[in-house]
Amino acid sequence: MHASPGTGPSPGAGPLPGAGPLPGAGPSPGADASSRAGAWPAVDDAAIDSVSVLGEDSRRRMFAFIRHAHRPVTRDEAAESVGISRKLAAFHLDKLVDAGLLRARYGVPGAARRVGRQPKVYEVADTEIRINIPDRRHELLAELLLTAVLTEQDDENAVQAALRTARERGSGLGTAERTTSCPGVRGTAAGLAACERMLEQHGFEPTRPSPDRLRLHNCPFHPFAGRAPELVCGMNHAFVTGYLQGLQITGVRAALAPRPDACCVEIGPEHA
Repeated sequence: MHASPGTGPSPGAGPLPGAGPLPGAGPSPGADASSRAGAWPAVDDAAIDSVSVLGEDSRRRMFAFIRHAHRPVTRDEAAESVGISRKLAAFHLDKLVDAGLLRARYGVPGAARRVGRQPKVYEVADTEIRINIPDRRHELLAELLLTAVLTEQDDENAVQAALRTARERGSGLGTAERTTSCPGVRGTAAGLAACERMLEQHGFEPTRPSPDRLRLHNCPFHPFAGRAPELVCGMNHAFVTGYLQGLQITGVRAALAPRPDACCVEIGPEHA
């Protein structure tokens, strides 16, 4: 689990050579476009609720004790670790289970199964909970770069492979949205609405300054965009361009439009 305050988005970069149309706009090799569509959801209320459960001191200390135990822990052991009653410990432990931070079962820690009633034991759940404010998607950036390294073609350099991979991912998402939600070519209004939902899910914080334009107020790849703006801003542009192409929207395009404290990509009229 990781909860960290974010810093502001980095300024965008200038026009990127090679950020125009790239070959291979289909889904990445081995990728299932429909599954990718839900692979990077926005931070939801459940994640915030799970973290807020740890605001109670005894609960937080018991959770730390169980994490460090590296084995199932009984209610008695958990209660003793923080100096509270077994009944109160059970209340806090069940709250941690409800929040998805622990899982519970009946068994004897470190012993063979015996006949008769087994004590309830608690262990750390496999769920990973991560909250960043503002939203950050460093795992997505890392996954795209890893895919680029593994699929780099003979006629590409590393940057070109990264742009292709980002474009393919966006295209796969757009194609999945078009085929499942609204088959066929979408009009501008419906297409922009779908694009706005996708960008919100991926942490870009889109807004509509006008009916035919989307501005992105957050860079989910900060601070890396500031360290390598040509690469990261180019990947953002390729990702959104690929999504628009997969969605088959007419009349709009993604363009590099660097602004301080915002993502470097903007979606607007095709002939603006």
